[in-house]
Amino acid sequence: MSDTILVTGAAGFVGSHLLTLLDRTAPAGTALVAWRRPSASRGTASSSPPRPSPAGDRVSWREVDLLDPTAVRRAITDTRPTQVYHCAGVANVEGSWSNTHATLRANVLGTEYLLAALRDHGAPARVFIPGSALVYRPSASAIDETAPLGPVSPYGLSKLAQEMLGLAAARQDGMTVLISRSFTHVGPGQALSYAASSFAEQIARIESGRAEPVLSVGNLEARRDLTDVRDTVRAYQLLMTRGTPATPYNVCFGTAYQIQEVLDGLLANTAVDVSVRYDPARTRPSDNPLLLGDRSRITRDLGWSPEIPFSRTLSDLLDYWRGVVAG
Repeated sequence: MSDTILVTGAAGFVGSHLLTLLDRTAPAGTALVAWRRPSASRGTASSSPPRPSPAGDRVSWREVDLLDPTAVRRAITDTRPTQVYHCAGVANVEGSWSNTHATLRANVLGTEYLLAALRDHGAPARVFIPGSALVYRPSASAIDETAPLGPVSPYGLSKLAQEMLGLAAARQDGMTVLISRSFTHVGPGQALSYAASSFAEQIARIESGRAEPVLSVGNLEARRDLTDVRDTVRAYQLLMTRGTPATPYNVCFGTAYQIQEVLDGLLANTAVDVSVRYDPARTRPSDNPLLLGDRSRITRDLGWSPEIPFSRTLSDLLDYWRGVVAG
């Protein structure tokens, strides 16, 4: 029997890259179903940057409100997926401080409604839930999967609750649930609320003459483990097919870059002279000085390691924003 693969949040940053990967690599005969939010709740066209999308007609799109349990049950009954990548949810860490209720509703209730529908109305399926490294307690050293949990943001709290729902579904209901704890991923199509994307977009606008040569930044001292989103979704595909259920896996590069290095790397790819201006509004209320992962488990169990160098990620990101600004 052929697989039916469902990707929720398929129009988002990670979901769009994952859907593109699946379209390219899934065996012939595999059905690809993509969920996105209903039109009325997506906001204006300018609310998110352009994202990759499969060019052919292999993907079936459906608008499903994950906060409507009846709609979720109906869509799962119609689709009966054998694999589910649950990429939908609120991913803005900074915004979670001012939109705590929306973050918790989307990430926790949306996951609960999906898992309940799969349990009660779907075919047996492998379910992958991309979690976050922000479930961990802040640490001054590299974090592995045995490190203490202790989120310090509403977003991190929502992702811990989401993970616990998935683990409960596995242990209590016998569902096959795969879990990642993903560290920061960057690349083309990421929202401007993220530092690398914001820097690249500002540089592209300055190059085009659409902005003054002044680049606004927040905290440049924080150090982050940064993985190209295209490597990240490749890890997700491996976890879906070969990961151990109910076992968290860090998905990370294993190297922490200071945000200043991100800025310097992008500026090295442009010939324009840019002044840098600190903007306190771009600093999060609570910011871990270091977020660094240990990827030993996923490398040992699945053979995954990142392939795209940091320099190429930054170059591709800047080229992407040049295209967006020019277009």
